[in-house]
Amino acid sequence: MIQELPVNNPVVDTTDARMKKPNWLRVKLPTGEGYKEVRNIVTDHKLHTICESGNCPNMGECWGAGTATFMILGNICTRSCGFCAVATGRPLPVDWDEPQRVAEAIHLMKVKHAVITSVDRDELKDGGSIIWSNTVNAVRALNPDTTLETLIPDFKGQWENLQRIIDVAPEVVSHNMETVPRLTKMVRIQAKFERSLEVLKRLKEGGRRTKSGIMLGLGERKEEVIETLKMLADVGCDVVTLGQYLQPTPRHLKVVRFVHPDEFAELREAGYQLGIDFVESGPLVRSSYHSERHVNSGEGRKIWESERAALGLH
Repeated sequence: MIQELPVNNPVVDTTDARMKKPNWLRVKLPTGEGYKEVRNIVTDHKLHTICESGNCPNMGECWGAGTATFMILGNICTRSCGFCAVATGRPLPVDWDEPQRVAEAIHLMKVKHAVITSVDRDELKDGGSIIWSNTVNAVRALNPDTTLETLIPDFKGQWENLQRIIDVAPEVVSHNMETVPRLTKMVRIQAKFERSLEVLKRLKEGGRRTKSGIMLGLGERKEEVIETLKMLADVGCDVVTLGQYLQPTPRHLKVVRFVHPDEFAELREAGYQLGIDFVESGPLVRSSYHSERHVNSGEGRKIWESERAALGLH
């Protein structure tokens, strides 16, 4: 049975009165043959995607280009984050055939870069890390030229489980902070800001290219976002994505404000000034949006520096 967020939770909006979205948040409905083909592959292989479960606004664009973010370990999460559209409850048993199905779908889609994420499986002793390891290995065996980004949970700070991710060495390993320290308890109810920072620190020490994401519009202040960017830079985080939070249902956290594109541009500048290698910042940016660009060291900074040079900035 799927657990619902309680009505008396003070951070939950139980009304339908949501703020009207500004023009810069309008997206096209998913259409086209490429989109249909990806949907058919996902359905035929009985796979889950965060694109669908997370109501991603870029699904049409990405699926139309033949890419998708696969969600392993089922589609029911053991956590109840206030922002997330993925169902919370008691997950189904682990499907040990899932890694091979994911690998086959990626092969059929002929993608050069794949993103894999998962629900949290806190009820499992290994936190799902064995399936994670098996999935990366299966994808590599069938798709040796495909680069991988893995968007992982915190494994409750059980570092032997995190080590399994380090050992299979995806090109990029991502773990999202989601928000600033002050709002973490409200936004990520069962998570800890410092634990997530430690995840990224250990991944970097393990030789991985690291990535994290932050949602804006939940009540954070700009200076808090910049301070969070500094914390990420201090643990060597290579890539950071900044995007607008959108309320998935009336029972999730409300949007406090819609952040203007100019502010996203300012935060992108701040991230680069702090030394982050690639900063993706904009209202519709999501963690896996344009993730194929995030694999190569120096690419984002090169773009930023050329933009500054064109404007006569140093």
